[in-house]
Amino acid sequence: MSTPAPEPGEAYDRPGAQRYAQRWARAVAGLGYVPMSSPETQDMLLGHTRRLALAVLAEPFDPDVGEEVGRALVAAHLTEPAIVEESIRALAAELLPEVLPAYRNSVPHRDRVARLQGTVAAGFARALRDRTFAQQERIARSAWVARDQVEQALRDSETRFRALFTGAAIGIGIADIDGRIVDVNQAFADMLGYSVDELRRINVAELFHPDDAEGMWDLYSELVEGKRDTARLEKRYYRRDGSPLWTDLAVSLIRYDDGRPRYTVAMIEDITERQELQQRLRFQALHDPLTGLPNRTLFFERLDALVATAGPDALVGVCFLDLDGFKSVNDTLGHGIGDRLLVVVAQRLGSFVAGQGHLVARMGGDEFVILVEECGGRDDAVAVAEMALAAIGEPILVDGQRITVSASVGVVHGPLAVTTSSELMQAADTTLYWAKAEGRGRWAVYDPQRGARDLASSALATRLPVALERGEFVLEYQPIVPLHGGPTCAVEALVRWDHPELGRLGPDRFIGLAEQTGLIVELGRWVLRRACADASGWLCRHPGARLVVSVNLAARQAADAGIVDTVAEALRDAGLPAELLQLELTESAVMATAGEPLRSLRRLAALGARLAIDDFGTGYSNLAYLRRLPIHTVKLAGEFLMDVGADDALGARGERIVDALVRLAHALDLTVTAEAVETAEQAARLRALGCDTGQGRWFGPPVPAAEIDAALANGGPCADGAG
Repeated sequence: MSTPAPEPGEAYDRPGAQRYAQRWARAVAGLGYVPMSSPETQDMLLGHTRRLALAVLAEPFDPDVGEEVGRALVAAHLTEPAIVEESIRALAAELLPEVLPAYRNSVPHRDRVARLQGTVAAGFARALRDRTFAQQERIARSAWVARDQVEQALRDSETRFRALFTGAAIGIGIADIDGRIVDVNQAFADMLGYSVDELRRINVAELFHPDDAEGMWDLYSELVEGKRDTARLEKRYYRRDGSPLWTDLAVSLIRYDDGRPRYTVAMIEDITERQELQQRLRFQALHDPLTGLPNRTLFFERLDALVATAGPDALVGVCFLDLDGFKSVNDTLGHGIGDRLLVVVAQRLGSFVAGQGHLVARMGGDEFVILVEECGGRDDAVAVAEMALAAIGEPILVDGQRITVSASVGVVHGPLAVTTSSELMQAADTTLYWAKAEGRGRWAVYDPQRGARDLASSALATRLPVALERGEFVLEYQPIVPLHGGPTCAVEALVRWDHPELGRLGPDRFIGLAEQTGLIVELGRWVLRRACADASGWLCRHPGARLVVSVNLAARQAADAGIVDTVAEALRDAGLPAELLQLELTESAVMATAGEPLRSLRRLAALGARLAIDDFGTGYSNLAYLRRLPIHTVKLAGEFLMDVGADDALGARGERIVDALVRLAHALDLTVTAEAVETAEQAARLRALGCDTGQGRWFGPPVPAAEIDAALANGGPCADGAG
C-alpha cells in the first residue's frame, strides 16, 4: 500500500506560505496591470506557492510543476516581463527560507529551486508565445481574406487590408519566391531599423544572421518549392546598426489557384527582451550567486557533455579542492568575512586557473572543482592543482583582517571513454579525503588500488552490524605460558570474523573499522561475554587449571561510563570468578585516562579483575602516574623482541631494552608478559632476562575454545615452553 501524500500543512510552513504569497501579490500589483482584485490575486498566488513548495519536496522531483505555474501566470493575464522576473527572483531568494525553512541550507533542495526557476520562465515564455502566435494567425487569416477580396476587385477590401497591414503591432513582410521583398509594414521596418522603401529593395537572404544563414535558407527553399506551407521558430536577425534582434517568426506560403507557390508571408515579433531575460535566468540557474563561478549544475553539464562526446583517447583531469579549516574562520571572524574570503578565493582561481582555459566551479560551501579538459596526463592535472594551491596560499586581506588559508586537493585523471561523471567525482572526493588525512596544503592523486581497498573497507564497515547480528564473529585463544616452568596459566581471547564471502578475517581487517563506526563497544561487549562464558566452562570441567582469560578493551570501551556494569554483568551471567578475568588496555589508552575513566579502572580492579597494559613501551608513560594505576601486568610489545636472541649488536641492544623494561615493571610490582615469542632462543633469553610469562607462536597459535578444552583434558601444553 502506498503512503498517502502529506497534507499541505505537514509539508511546508503555512504562515510562511501566506507571507510569501502576500509579498508576491504586492509585487505583482506594482509591476503591471492585474485584472483581479487584491484578495483574488493573493489566493491564486497562494495556490501557486503551495504547488512550488510541494514540488521541491516531492519524490520523485517533477520540474514541470514550474512550467505549469509559468503558464498559469499568462493565463491570468499577468504578462508583464517584470512580473515573471520578480516571480523568479522571489522563488530563488525566499521560497526555501520562508516556506520551507527546514531545507534552506540543503544543496539538493536549492538545486531543485534553481530548476523550478528555469521551468517557470520557460512555461511563461511558451504560454506567451502561444498566445502571440494565436493572435498572429488570426491577423494573418484576416490579412489573406482582405488581400483575396482585393484580388477579386473589391476596392473597399483593399482599404481595410492596408489599414490592417500597416497598423499591425507585429511585423509583416511579403516576398516573392525568389526572395525579393515585395512589401513590409512599418512595424517590420522599425524592428530592423530600415525604411519601408529600403526593405523593398532587399532580398530576404541578406537579413539572415550568419550563425543560422544556411539552415534558414534551407527552410526558406522548402517553402518556396512548395514542400511545406508553414514554418515557425525563434530566429535572430541583425538590425541595420549591427545589434542583434531576436524574433518569434512565423512564415506561411501563399499559392496560386493551381497550387504553385506565389508569395511567402513572414510575421515577426520582437522577443529580444524575453530572450535576454531567459539568458539572465539561465545564468542565475547555472552560476553561484556569491562568487559568480559556475555552480555544480553547470559543472556536471559540462562534464557529462565531455563524457558523452569523448573519443577513445580523450583524457580528462579533475581537481577537487576544499579549504582547510574554513569552519574556524566562520566561527571566529563571522560568516560575513567567511563569504568575502570565498569571493577572493574564487577570483584567484578564476584568474590563475580559469585563465588557462580550465573550468572552475563552486560545488558548495568551501568546495571548488577544476575541470581540466585537455589533460595530457598526471603531470598536467598535478600542475593545475599546484597552481590552485599557490593562488590560494597567498595571504588575503579581508576587512582589515590578514587571513592565510590553505587547501587540500584531490586529483583524478584518466581516459573519458572508460569512466562516468559520477565515478570521476566519487574518485575525486575520495582522493580529497586522502589529502586531508595527510595534512594541510597538499594534493593527492587517485590510486585505483587504494580506492579499491577503501571501497572494500567501506563495504566491510557497512556489513559489521549485520555480521554481529548473524553471529559471524568467533573467538580464538592463544596460550600464555610461564617462562620459568609450569602449565599454561592464561589465554588471550582474539576475535575473528567468518565472512560469508571473504572467509576468516583477522582483527586487522575490521577492528579499526569498528572503532571508526562506534560498533567497537557492542562488539567488545560480545567478546567479553563470550570469553567469560568459555572460561567458565573450562573452570567447570577442569577446576584445577584455573585459566585466566585475557580480553582486550578498546579505548572507547574503557571510556564508556557503563564499562564496570558491563564487566560485572558478564562475570555474573557466566558464573566466572573475577580473578580469572584479565582486561588488556593499550598503553596510550591507559595513560589518557582521567576523571571518570580512571575511576572506572579502579572500580574494575575492586571487582577483582586483573588489569594489563598491552604493547607496553610503545607509548609515553608517565611513571609517577603509572605507579598510581591499579595495574597488575604489562605486556611487552612484540617489536622489542625482534632482535632478542640475535648474535649481533642489534640483539645486544634489544636485550638491554627488554632488560630495562622488565626491571622497571618489577620495580612497580608488575608481572611481565612477552608477546610475539617466535623461537626457542627468544624464549630462553627472555627467561634469563626475568620475564614472567610468554605468548607467541613458539608456545602455540590461537585456537578455538574446543582445542583449549582438549589440551586441558590432556594435561595442557608442555611446562618448559617447548613449542
